[in-house]
Amino acid sequence: MNELIAALNQLEKEKGIDKDVIMEAIENSLLAACKRDFGSSDNVVVNMDRQTGDIYVYAVKEVVDEVMDPALEISLGKAKAIDRNYEIGDHLRVEITPKDFGRIAAMHARSVIVQKIKEEERRVVYDHFYCKEKDIVTGVVQRYVGENVSVSLDDKTDALLMKSEQIKGEVFKPTERIKLYIVEVKETSRGPRILVSRTHPDLVKRLFEKEVAEIQDGTVEIKGIVREAGSRTKMAVWSNDKNVDPVGACVGLNGARVNAIVNDLKGEKIDIINWDEDPCVFIENALSPSKVVSVTANVEEKSAEVVVPDYQLSLAIGKEGQNARLAARLTGYKIDIKSESQAQEEALLKENTPEGEKQEEVPELDFDLDFDDLNTDDLASDELQEADETAAESVEEETFSNPKETVSEKE
Repeated sequence: MNELIAALNQLEKEKGIDKDVIMEAIENSLLAACKRDFGSSDNVVVNMDRQTGDIYVYAVKEVVDEVMDPALEISLGKAKAIDRNYEIGDHLRVEITPKDFGRIAAMHARSVIVQKIKEEERRVVYDHFYCKEKDIVTGVVQRYVGENVSVSLDDKTDALLMKSEQIKGEVFKPTERIKLYIVEVKETSRGPRILVSRTHPDLVKRLFEKEVAEIQDGTVEIKGIVREAGSRTKMAVWSNDKNVDPVGACVGLNGARVNAIVNDLKGEKIDIINWDEDPCVFIENALSPSKVVSVTANVEEKSAEVVVPDYQLSLAIGKEGQNARLAARLTGYKIDIKSESQAQEEALLKENTPEGEKQEEVPELDFDLDFDDLNTDDLASDELQEADETAAESVEEETFSNPKETVSEKE
């Protein structure tokens, strides 16, 4: 049995499975074997010595005068032979040696132990990565599985980076080390399923938290972050210490900190701006690197009108509207960007246009007729009389225009 203890110690060291858990599984497997062989395990107790590994199996029996069920009862005479102090109604343990189990029982016990080891391995993996949920890990690229990528997270666990969670245009090579964000860890019948991502905005957030010491100690806070994976990220930061520049802390000396994160993201651009309670100032900062002339914000409607210099209009909007789109998502405001000349033209047009001429005056028509006071029969007769007069006039016109035809008809 000392060999069993040595094997359990090695198993605990290699797979991280608690030795006591395995011993408990062995005890349960032996109980199952008893039930298989003897038909019941309700009165069977299995004890395994945690130090030596010796296994003791006992059947708990009641002392009676006349034995009706040998599996559950023992006669008073036999009980007295074991110990004279036993009386009717007492319970005693009768040892059952492992030899009584047989080959099938041993195989059954072995299968239960193997199953328990597999369950414990899965549980250890699940617990390990569940603690890292919503965090980043470093994985090693193994191979492409269709359009998905198999990534090794450690010696025991692999994850599948789905195509939808990959940065567009990014290509991986085998054995390449990449940073991944663990979105969710699910427990399934086939073991834990780990969902990883390279496009999640919190990937950038976690990278900054690990790279910037001021964020780790709480001096600098990340107030908001939006991202179009593979292209651009905007992040708003705030400092709780007036002596610490939040943007400078995130950028680092000569851009060392932000460049390290850009390299992890394969060249993705990152705009770091100052967060501000004033929405006008925040919107102006969010449109960086464009310069802003003025910002007019409507807090209730969550909308803002921004005026920028003429030569900065395309920069403020960005390629395919990306800069304005990210700024709107970061601030939560609907942003209308105008050039300085457009704003001046609209202001002049507004000044030169009187308020009364802003809309065409539509003459008001009086439709206040009381249909109850009208006689619909009279109206109908008037309409019929007009129709008859019109028909008569048309007949007279035809007669004078074709006099010959009229005469011939009379003839």
